[in-house]
Amino acid sequence: MRNVKAVLARGGAMLLGTTILCTSGTALAQGSTTEDTNDIVVTASKREQNLQDVPLAITAIGTERLDELQVKEFQDVVKFLPSVTIQTLAPGFSQVYFRGVASGENANHSTSLPTVGTYLDEMPITTIQGALDIHAYDLARVEALAGPQGTLYGASSMAGTIKLVTNAPDTSGTYGSVGLELNSVSSGDIGGVAEGFINAALSDRAALRLVAWYRHDGGYIDNIAGSRTYPTSGITQNNDAFVEKNYNDVDTYGARLALGIELDDDWTIRPTIMGQIQKADGSFAQERSSAVNRSLQTVQYNPERTDDKWIQAALTIEGKIGSWDLTATGGHLRRKTLTDSDYSDYAYFYDAINGSGAYFYDNNGDLVNPNQYIQGIDHYKRSFAEIRIASPADARVRFIGGLFWQRQAHNIEQHYIIDDISDDIQVPGTDDNIWLTKQLRIDRDYAAFGEISFDITDQLTLTGGGRLYKFDNSLVGFFGYNNPGFSGNPVYACQGPAVVAGSPCTNLDKSTNDTDFIHKLNLTYKINPDVMVYATWSRGFRPGGINRRGSLPPYGPDTLDNYEFGWKTSFGDVRFNGAIYQEDWKNIQLSFLGANGLSEVRNAGIARIRGIEADLGYRAGGLTLSLGASYNDATIRRDFCSIANADFDCTTPGNALLAPSGSRLPVTAKFKGNAIARYEFPVGGVNGHVQFAVNHIGKRRSDLRTFENDIVGNFKAYTTADFSVGVKGEGWSAELFGTNLFNSRGVINSAVQCGETICGDAFGDTVNGGVFYDNVIRPRLIGIKVSKDF
Repeated sequence: MRNVKAVLARGGAMLLGTTILCTSGTALAQGSTTEDTNDIVVTASKREQNLQDVPLAITAIGTERLDELQVKEFQDVVKFLPSVTIQTLAPGFSQVYFRGVASGENANHSTSLPTVGTYLDEMPITTIQGALDIHAYDLARVEALAGPQGTLYGASSMAGTIKLVTNAPDTSGTYGSVGLELNSVSSGDIGGVAEGFINAALSDRAALRLVAWYRHDGGYIDNIAGSRTYPTSGITQNNDAFVEKNYNDVDTYGARLALGIELDDDWTIRPTIMGQIQKADGSFAQERSSAVNRSLQTVQYNPERTDDKWIQAALTIEGKIGSWDLTATGGHLRRKTLTDSDYSDYAYFYDAINGSGAYFYDNNGDLVNPNQYIQGIDHYKRSFAEIRIASPADARVRFIGGLFWQRQAHNIEQHYIIDDISDDIQVPGTDDNIWLTKQLRIDRDYAAFGEISFDITDQLTLTGGGRLYKFDNSLVGFFGYNNPGFSGNPVYACQGPAVVAGSPCTNLDKSTNDTDFIHKLNLTYKINPDVMVYATWSRGFRPGGINRRGSLPPYGPDTLDNYEFGWKTSFGDVRFNGAIYQEDWKNIQLSFLGANGLSEVRNAGIARIRGIEADLGYRAGGLTLSLGASYNDATIRRDFCSIANADFDCTTPGNALLAPSGSRLPVTAKFKGNAIARYEFPVGGVNGHVQFAVNHIGKRRSDLRTFENDIVGNFKAYTTADFSVGVKGEGWSAELFGTNLFNSRGVINSAVQCGETICGDAFGDTVNGGVFYDNVIRPRLIGIKVSKDF
């Protein structure tokens, strides 16, 4: 086993030295020193298994394939995961969805946790803001596990799990690699990448691996000149100080240090520390209004930036107790984000429609410019621990099970500022805050889990699993105005002294908890060594939480039941794998902007997703072809009402129909697919290659609610094409590549500052032009990269 692990870690045969794209268990290998691509190993079931033997829809992309597909960040890899959709506002602010399980979450700090869990090796790294935006370098593979993974992975793996598996230290020798890239984005700036790693064998039982990277992404959004006059005061504002071409550039740099120690033939210790700093300037959206649609342009009146810093330390101990495997793992993550955001649209449209500018004056009683902006300081802390045991993998009856604990704290600090406002209307203890959110959110999870598999015959296996879990989540602190005063407004009124440092008092202190059980049943039949079919019934869950509007009750957990039939087949040079499924989503946590732009979450829906995902792979000689696609018909099955009730009756007094039964779930497309063709050939004593990739994503709703979706509009379908040509010699490589060759402007998200209903009015006759911000994929990128091994 030590020799196998050494080969895998070095990036040689079997996995990392191959070109791999495995969808639903498919593996396509090129340039491998082994002819048997069945050697691909994944850890989806928390034990090492041949990918084709795992009765689960898995996509696995290995080290070289990630490089060949020009994957540098999370958004890049999602293109090649047919069942996965991404919704992003900016680097570090992304939400990921599997199989259409999306309700339009806005990822606000007090709303629902994601439906997809993200793991870095053994550690869950999902935060309410989304997954860490890790630079993709020196990863052994990315594993995407479709469908509920609740029994083994727990909370927030309700719809699926994505695992980022790093290369482990290798005791076989000392070696390394460096890579450089220079690129240019269409209508934008120059970018580049410098990255490298060194693996040092300290002895025959200890090794160190140091990885470092720097990436500069050139900007492509222009902040153009503009001005606006606030109706109430007549004050005119311009953005001359912030006009800049290509102002959304990003700098990302980080490092990972891992140590591997084999105490003896049975026990290993692997401590790891990893950190990254990402500094993003500007906005990543183009502006759209009733008056004009701007291409790669926006008009912002205040600074826009994000500084995202995080560090993670983890320790994994593996060993044997008799013939059983024991794994003990734990880790701690700290993350800090600093954000500056323009919020002047909110100020302008509320002034135009409600006359709110009349309330903002200075200490002399004179009206001030109601321009508003946000300064955010968010701190995250996450700790976890898991211990599990696994029986011998070759036994007729196999068991894996363990205990899990995690605690995530989010210290929320959001300053909504209007300069020079009077002392009597600013939030006490702040400087010009018209609004302050200063809260502490804590999410706690406890679980006992296990799966047992029984080989009924040599070909038929029955697996049953379960997870007993408890969550205990709380939100405490302050949110609100000092206008008309702390005691004058029952929503924002103080209820007690400050509990969270930096807040003037406490007006929200709530918690929610629950204990429940989820299950998994699977029946797998191997028709022959090359053909396997399986049927699965599984359930995933997402914990409940607290609404920050104190007058609203906590929202409860939601669940996803998955009924799936899948197959994995190999016929010589051809592989064909896939799955057909129905998923029933109950008690859906629906989040949206409510009154005063405050996010609200309600358990108010039932949805059904029926779909199929499949891929076809072919490999012969130097030619590799792969096709992957998914189709998801995701709709709500009951009317969505403004006031939830057990009968889903929207005709009750004060109620209203927001979305009728049969409405499609938002954000995700019915159809998504990709195709990749790669040909490798000898040329002048080196290996050459040419590769072409196409990705397509269909039309999507922007919002579940009918009225809001009509305002924002559907997201149009789009197609991208990538191309690369290069050569590889002994220990070096060079490549010319292009992504999004035809410069598609595919929209992946749309945001609004002031709530769709206010901006909806603004799109009518009340105000000349509301503003929406469409996040588009990166324009065409042309680059060249070289690497050298040593």
